[in-house]
Amino acid sequence: MKKLLCLALLLSAGSVYTGSVSASNQPAGKKSGNNSKDIYKKTWIDFNKNGVKDVYEDPSAPIEARIADLLSQMTLEEKTCQMATLYGSGRVLKDAWPTDGWSTEIWKDGIGNIDEQANGLGKFGSEISYPYANSVKNRHTVQRWFVEQTRLGIPVDFTNEGIRGLCHDRATMFPAQCGQGATWNKKLIREIAKVTADEAKALGYTNIYAPILDIAQDPRWGRVVESYGEDPYLVGELGKQMILGLQSEGIVATPKHFAVYSIPVGGRDGGTRTDPHVAPREMKTLYLEPFRKGIQEAGALGVMSSYNDYDGEPVSGSYHFLTEILRQQWGFKGYVVSDSEAVEFLHTKHRITPTEEEMAAQVVNAGLNIRTNFTPPQDFILPLRRAISEGKVSLHTLDQRVGEILRVKFMMGLFDNPYPGDDRRPEVVVHNAAHQDVSMRAALESIVLLKNEKEMLPLSKSFSKIAVIGPNAEEVKELTCRYGPANASIKTVYQGIKEYLPNAEVRYAKGCDIIDKYFPESELYNVPLDTQEQAMINEAVELAKASDVAILVLGGNEKTVREEFSRTNLDLCGRQQQLLEAVYATGKPVVLVMVDGRAATINWANKYVPAIIHAWFPGEFMGDAIAKVLFGDYNPGGRLAVTFPKSVGQIPFAFPFKPGSDSKGKVRVAGVLYPFGYGLSYTTFGYSDLKISKPVIGAQENITLSCTVKNTGKKAGDEVVQLYIRDDFSSVTTYDKVLRGFERIHLQPGEEQTISFTLTPQDLGLWDKNNQFTVEPGSFSVMVGASSVDIRLKGSFEVQ
Repeated sequence: MKKLLCLALLLSAGSVYTGSVSASNQPAGKKSGNNSKDIYKKTWIDFNKNGVKDVYEDPSAPIEARIADLLSQMTLEEKTCQMATLYGSGRVLKDAWPTDGWSTEIWKDGIGNIDEQANGLGKFGSEISYPYANSVKNRHTVQRWFVEQTRLGIPVDFTNEGIRGLCHDRATMFPAQCGQGATWNKKLIREIAKVTADEAKALGYTNIYAPILDIAQDPRWGRVVESYGEDPYLVGELGKQMILGLQSEGIVATPKHFAVYSIPVGGRDGGTRTDPHVAPREMKTLYLEPFRKGIQEAGALGVMSSYNDYDGEPVSGSYHFLTEILRQQWGFKGYVVSDSEAVEFLHTKHRITPTEEEMAAQVVNAGLNIRTNFTPPQDFILPLRRAISEGKVSLHTLDQRVGEILRVKFMMGLFDNPYPGDDRRPEVVVHNAAHQDVSMRAALESIVLLKNEKEMLPLSKSFSKIAVIGPNAEEVKELTCRYGPANASIKTVYQGIKEYLPNAEVRYAKGCDIIDKYFPESELYNVPLDTQEQAMINEAVELAKASDVAILVLGGNEKTVREEFSRTNLDLCGRQQQLLEAVYATGKPVVLVMVDGRAATINWANKYVPAIIHAWFPGEFMGDAIAKVLFGDYNPGGRLAVTFPKSVGQIPFAFPFKPGSDSKGKVRVAGVLYPFGYGLSYTTFGYSDLKISKPVIGAQENITLSCTVKNTGKKAGDEVVQLYIRDDFSSVTTYDKVLRGFERIHLQPGEEQTISFTLTPQDLGLWDKNNQFTVEPGSFSVMVGASSVDIRLKGSFEVQ
């Protein structure tokens, strides 16, 4: 049974290196190990340099036996060193390359992982990250030090970010996760995962901190840009594909931030990071569900614990979250790494542990494996050692936590090939033409057509004079995310349109900045435009007057939406609204292109501007993708993964809705600006022939539904077919409708396709009054359509 379990775990992690370890597998310039011993044997590595093939060094031995053997040889110092992250690239690890001084550092006894080493961030920049071969050689050299110069030679897990492409200098950049969510395309997310994994493998990374599985139920939140959307089913399904895609290529996926993290109280998160107001049933139904799917169904081998509390208990120090839910209920087999400073917050912010020793003890006893922070690893390791000496952490618990780390390292093949990556020609893989093609398709599929009055779009290619106006029209720097590739080659909207129409006169005016010098205080009262601001708007107005059409590129960027940048207002920030109204007043045709990471209350634009598209943050092919959509060479098929409210005063206001949560009133704004799942097209689609496989099923049965979708227009296009259900009567209050299936399909004019969905007991169940997940008997309504409100077909079935 143990052997079968090990095999199953190995397969869930994807492929690992199983070949011989010969000179050809070693990094260039490799030297012999300690005492001039050649530790690199034909089929194994003598990590402890004793000349004997120990069990943990034997690639053919069962993983559990290898773990037990290595643990039996480790000292307390070596075990505790495995429980910390060393931040690279000059942050905490100040040296670009190993030095003699490392022999006196705490990591002389090893380290759990090194994060973001030689990826282009930090004080070294591109010095050791590009060309790509330099980066691989750097990680090989650092790894060689740990293998050859530490007593047991335990390899390092090289971690990195990867939510919009690998976080490495000039790697392939994809749309932000908010844009990926807007594609509603599971196959595409799997392709993005494979590109990310392939580039990580080529560069020698072994563990990617992705995807983000937090649901974005509050658009004020700064990290809504990094979420797939607000709905747990959509987020869970897309996140599942990302995890499967990474791990099928042998890269560990570490989803984040577990758990109940994405709730900025009052539009605040940077200074708050505490006290999410979520009831227990809502927490499990909405906020935990994507993580459950990522662990149970996709087999993620990593989890990043968040720095918030839940009902007064910090998650990173919670046995309930990190052991009972993750390991006991969901069967998690990997290791838990903390978000940066999440451990320290027990002591400094939550103030539940009066000493650092008690802080370290609580997180380890709860189930945390590796502490991460931008401070030296000894800041955690030394208090942990004192906690162990004081009996606050048992040796049994210590072995359990370290064993969980080692298991992942064995599963990913680090003890069989500690030097993954191609130090000769990684450029064949990283940012190659095929990967760029996936990025381009992702950019196109992420774009959502919000309004198209009188079919103003697509624009005619015969326009001779085009004005491209706005603070995001020629922006690059502020559209580059810290969690994505550094030095990405982003093509701006202005550049894209100019290249797309080489025979037209395409001119640019900034018009205004994303934010004004009084922001955010300027959102509280009117501040008159200063001379420079008025001049910028005047320039844009004159350009619009002299043009056939004005394309305004507005929204937000890294100055307004990212980690710790939660807002208290969702209107266009800075002077963008004044710019929009001034250009519109010229009477020239106006198209609004929103480049942003969150929903915006663009009520004025929706009322007056005839054509609006939302492009999110499209990545390196932003300009090309937006030009193709504007001028008709691509028919937009993206759908909103978040609700657009009309007013910030409606929040909380996100799908799925409880009965009455969108009720009308005499003194309040009601309804959505744009609903969840919404998006227009340059063609039309018809729905017909809903079939339900059985009228009555048992509580543990599956049921199949199908319908036919036809392109009834004149252009080829994509439709996102969405399946919603409702538990009509239940023992606890449930939602008006919940998403339980979606498929993005491409149809030529007149073409039709039959779409099938299978509902499982997991799809039909709820957390009942006794806190048990169950499928209750009764009737279920079925709704199929083009958005959460545009329902085209209805049916029902009964559960007995």
